[in-house]
Amino acid sequence: MRITWGSREVEIEVRWTVPAPTGDGNRTQPVMIFLHEGLGSVSMWRDFPDQLCTALGMRGLVYSRPGYGHSTPRAADEHWDVDFMHQQAHEVLPALLAALGIDPARETVYLFGHSDGASIALLHAARFGGQLAGVVALAPHILVEDITITSIEKARDAYRTTDLKQRLSRHHRDPDSAFWGWNQIWLDPRFKAWTIEDELAAIGCPVLAIQGMDDEYGTMMQIDGIAARLPGTRLVKLAQCGHSPHKDQPSQVITAVHQFVEARP
Repeated sequence: MRITWGSREVEIEVRWTVPAPTGDGNRTQPVMIFLHEGLGSVSMWRDFPDQLCTALGMRGLVYSRPGYGHSTPRAADEHWDVDFMHQQAHEVLPALLAALGIDPARETVYLFGHSDGASIALLHAARFGGQLAGVVALAPHILVEDITITSIEKARDAYRTTDLKQRLSRHHRDPDSAFWGWNQIWLDPRFKAWTIEDELAAIGCPVLAIQGMDDEYGTMMQIDGIAARLPGTRLVKLAQCGHSPHKDQPSQVITAVHQFVEARP
């Protein structure tokens, strides 16, 4: 799938969950759009989107952002700026929806984001949330914590000294594109002041925020901060769960999302 992002065209890797839409035959079926984490891609979700969408009776759209998976890689000299998540939320995602003919104003559309993808989902909802049916945010970032930076520094060391690059190459056409685009901006001194806290109050749709109690990339300050600025947010805090609730506690995540969707007016 090709989209125009700013002044350039990029290829976006897209996968529909089974069953995929055929023509307009199931356009009335709600759609869940999956936004991956900072080192994620279509394939790194594995079969979780299929499991969730089967349980919900929804279509599911999974895609890799530019720089990830089999989407157009980041150029070697391209360095992401502090607003890189805003660009994805305000420019890339709307362009992808338009290219696919998905209109949240006319269809029932949910966003399901993990980590950076959850932050992008929240930012999109802050600008376009009146059109969305809801947002599910797993382990979102709304501000930068020391624990996050420490874990990202450890990831940098692992990428340089272990087989992490080889493992990521199974999921990314260009693992250097995916890893260094994410790692360099998160460790940029300017990024320590990054926050989306003040933008959350503009979200005009229901939000479910889920976080593991053993999350190595953030504390409960993240989802508690969403609830403080967006009353009515549903919070789920999972024991024996790290930064990837959909991998560590998939059945609990599916149950929480099912209840969230069922509660929609």
